[in-house]
Amino acid sequence: MNDLCADIGYKSLNHYGEQLCGDHVDIVETGDDSTVIVLSDGLGSGVKASILSTLTSKIISTMVAEGLPLEECVSTIAATLPVCSVRGIAYSTFTILHLKNNDTAEIIQYDNPKVIMLRNFQNYDYPTVEMNIDGKLILKSVIKLQQDDMIVLMSDGCPHAGIGSVFNFGWKRENIIEFFESIAHVGFTSKILSSMLVDECFKLYGGQPGDDATACVVRLRKREPMNILFGPPYNRDDTERMMSLFFSKAGKHIICGGTTASLAAKYLGKPLQPSLRFENSDIPPTAQLEGADLVTEGVITVNRVVEYAKDYLGENIHYEHWSTMHDGASLICRLLFEEATDINFYVGKAINPAHQNPELPINFNIKMNLVSELSECLRKMGKNIKVSYF
Repeated sequence: MNDLCADIGYKSLNHYGEQLCGDHVDIVETGDDSTVIVLSDGLGSGVKASILSTLTSKIISTMVAEGLPLEECVSTIAATLPVCSVRGIAYSTFTILHLKNNDTAEIIQYDNPKVIMLRNFQNYDYPTVEMNIDGKLILKSVIKLQQDDMIVLMSDGCPHAGIGSVFNFGWKRENIIEFFESIAHVGFTSKILSSMLVDECFKLYGGQPGDDATACVVRLRKREPMNILFGPPYNRDDTERMMSLFFSKAGKHIICGGTTASLAAKYLGKPLQPSLRFENSDIPPTAQLEGADLVTEGVITVNRVVEYAKDYLGENIHYEHWSTMHDGASLICRLLFEEATDINFYVGKAINPAHQNPELPINFNIKMNLVSELSECLRKMGKNIKVSYF
């Protein structure tokens, strides 16, 4: 494993009046540090398009991940997909991005808008080779990757945005390149970048998209480890070992929970300085401890982080809140969602006597469920997660 990792994020916009999106993104990771991303655009919109794009992306991603040749993948798609009774054609367009060890990218494109790539925050004209497979023109590229490279896959709903209204010929590829060049250096995550592009498309469509629009952004970045300490150990004799393992790990250190913070302060021999300032009325204030990057309250704060994590994976409507606020939950979100690539959880299984009050909606099982839910959400964000219990 090299020192680079791929930050992958995508967002879709449904055709106005449709419940289902006719575009589909499928991501498959294999055990040999290989990741296959397929963005497929089904013919038309609605249910039929959704079925076409889902079939296409699932079949291609699985076949490419298994190492089958491109020709066989395309032939299989042509033979598998049903024929449209109106147009008489049996296909959905697709873009394949195959990342190998996060240092080489193989890009295969069929009838989707040409992939945009930024290097050093500027447009990069990568080489392409034309291939003819079963009468279909395929573009293929093999690119050696560098840190901060950004690759943008999209369906034709993006460059078609604003056509006939804001723009005569839609939001052209060169306009989208300028859009990304203006924000690439800021350091937004791929999820945020894809959301920004799709949200701009929504505005250009006047709030009534005339086509499904999907953007998938891949950003190559340096690995950033992060460590979270949540709860004291079940056996107090394990406190020294738990703290030693936590603080010896490279990366930033987040401590969640008052009792946990007190134990950490004792271990470090440093004063714990609580804050009485409520940045958010329903999230307890943070504290300061030399040797830790962030100290927050426990269950209430982490529960809010889980809520934000689920939203981040979906509509991402709460981004404007947690990306700017300074309460404990928002600060954790920025560290985990935007900075971290590899996250180590150190979870204590001690039962907090304060949580045994039957009038409080907090118990041991809720705490463990929060860890499980947050870990799963972070994995879906593409983070490497390790959980250790004490």
